[in-house]
Amino acid sequence: MKIVESLANATMFTTYAIYYVAELRLSPFELLLVGTALEATVLLFEGITGVVADTYGRRLSVLSGVFALGAGFVLQGLVPWLDSPAPAVPALAWILVSQVVCGIGYTLISGAETAWIVDEAGEADVGRLFMRVKRLSLIATLAGIALSVGLSTVAPNVPYVVGGLLYAGLGFFLVARMTETNFVPAERVAGASPFRDMKTTWLTGVNAVRHRPVLIAIVVVTLFGGAASEGYDRLWEAHMIGGIGFPDGVPLSMAAWFGVISVLVTVLSLIAVRIAERRLDMDNTRHIVTSMFVLTGLRIAAIASFALSPGFAWAFGSVLALGVIRSLSGPIYDTWLNQNIESKVRATVLSMMGQSDALGQTAGGPLVGLVGSRYSVRASLLAAAALLSPLLIVFGRVLRKRK
Repeated sequence: MKIVESLANATMFTTYAIYYVAELRLSPFELLLVGTALEATVLLFEGITGVVADTYGRRLSVLSGVFALGAGFVLQGLVPWLDSPAPAVPALAWILVSQVVCGIGYTLISGAETAWIVDEAGEADVGRLFMRVKRLSLIATLAGIALSVGLSTVAPNVPYVVGGLLYAGLGFFLVARMTETNFVPAERVAGASPFRDMKTTWLTGVNAVRHRPVLIAIVVVTLFGGAASEGYDRLWEAHMIGGIGFPDGVPLSMAAWFGVISVLVTVLSLIAVRIAERRLDMDNTRHIVTSMFVLTGLRIAAIASFALSPGFAWAFGSVLALGVIRSLSGPIYDTWLNQNIESKVRATVLSMMGQSDALGQTAGGPLVGLVGSRYSVRASLLAAAALLSPLLIVFGRVLRKRK
């Protein structure tokens, strides 16, 4: 499942900036508007879908989400054909509709997928499993990068169509092969309505967060991390295209340059994840939190370095460093989070974390975009780096308490 997801995502997102910026000609504000539509949908539906997964089953939620993502991505890929020759609906409107569909798909998978994995594999082995999955997913990403660059030469929208079809194929595979053997549904009151059952599960999840200081800390981390990532993710390609530019002396197309960046990030991440897999004790919470503290500091430095880069080489190195840092942070964060959640409300609490991330992105995206509109894209990226700084305080406090 994770390999196909990585293959599909790399196929779509390696050259998506060419599609959005060069083909559809979306402005920086419109790019952030697209992200805001996605995150607002996630914010609205995340809590509901997590409760459904804990009440009725993670398999049903994951399957529904995979098919919804397939439909949303295919719709994004069809926009130029829907928009031609006489656009009855503007391209941006079609993109926003597709973001809503994808947002619903993400919320159905978010929380449910990880909760299913942890329940089936067991908490004791999940840290090592997450690292192994990351390594294998990076290998699939390499194939997706090549596929993305090749397909984008046919037409910039084709990678989205193919990526959506990959998600649809994954959905049919999971219908046949996905089992759910260790799911224990949340307690249900005899004769109660489904809405009352879901309300009970939701309140149980809320109480779990309220009475665990470490979960409150994770909420804060997720909130500010989401706010920072939205600004960087939506603007870094635009900054490379319009602010930095690519070397004139190298005979590579824009798509090829983004492919080179993605390949190098993936290869370097494979090496870094393999080293971490061997040397980092994923059962030791202090080691995990210390790693998150260090990686957050490096992430702030990398974003600031990219924003202030005087030329292509500096920007290129900053993007590579940031990609590796984020690849390492993902499985470490997932392990830290799942070590602190009970199984019976895992999907609900994970969805709450997803809501926190969506809230951060929904609020942070327009804020970063406003800075860019008033000053420059460089200023927006610096604002994104500044939004990460409170996380150093949170990780520092968690480390002091554990000590």
